[in-house]
Amino acid sequence: MINFTKMQGLGNDFIVIDNIDGDVSLSVKEIRKLSDRRFGIGFDQLLMVESSIKKEADFRYVIFNADGSEVSQCGNGARCFALYIRKNNLTNKNPISVETSAGIMILNINRDNSVRVEMGEPKFNSFDIPLDINKLSTEYSLEEFKLGVLSIGNPHAVLVVDDLESSNIETIGSKLQSSDYFAEGVNVGFMQILNRCEIRLRVIERGVGETLACGSGACAAVIHGVMLGLLDSKVDVHLKGGNAVVEYDGNNVYLSGPGEFVYEGSVNLRSGAS
Repeated sequence: MINFTKMQGLGNDFIVIDNIDGDVSLSVKEIRKLSDRRFGIGFDQLLMVESSIKKEADFRYVIFNADGSEVSQCGNGARCFALYIRKNNLTNKNPISVETSAGIMILNINRDNSVRVEMGEPKFNSFDIPLDINKLSTEYSLEEFKLGVLSIGNPHAVLVVDDLESSNIETIGSKLQSSDYFAEGVNVGFMQILNRCEIRLRVIERGVGETLACGSGACAAVIHGVMLGLLDSKVDVHLKGGNAVVEYDGNNVYLSGPGEFVYEGSVNLRSGAS
């Protein structure tokens, strides 16, 4: 039996598994089975709490999408990760440092149980994203669309739209995600700017589809808006699942918002019982 905790951050839902002892190993098929919302538990991402490999951080943060693919970053998941660690008395430190395949993240639990995540420094180099184009630009014209492209540990394309409801989001997102420009796929964000300190956002995530919220997508959108001169350094981001705050100082980006516990359970992958 595998014990898990179901959590959500702004409607972006996860299961969190304590794998400090390293005795849990799941195949792509098993992750897909668990993520199924009719025949499994159902989640956008699976989060593993592990021991730091390089011993440079308090924990290792491992993320799998619903399709079983491993990714380097998930901002909403990081907030849930921090609250899970504290609730289960895995450390009394605050802030908490976590090792990811994209680098070290710092998680700070606030008095109101919201969490501020230091997401690190965005990358714009095409090799780091990766983006199959040999120039550096604030905006690109790709597949007939004008968009910003950057990495926050995972690749993001950001489009500025006049109205989120009238834009053909699913069709555009699918076209960009299948584009040859993005060898490892891409998360596609659609940003409607309300004023210099407030935006609405929808995100089509690779390996998941549209989610109620995407923390790294919120960061990518604000960074792109700041670089275009359209947004200030601190922005309220309105997502389908709720609101987050993103701060970008020109170097590092920070994401603040809530995380919630839903329930705890255990699952037997052989029988499918939970």
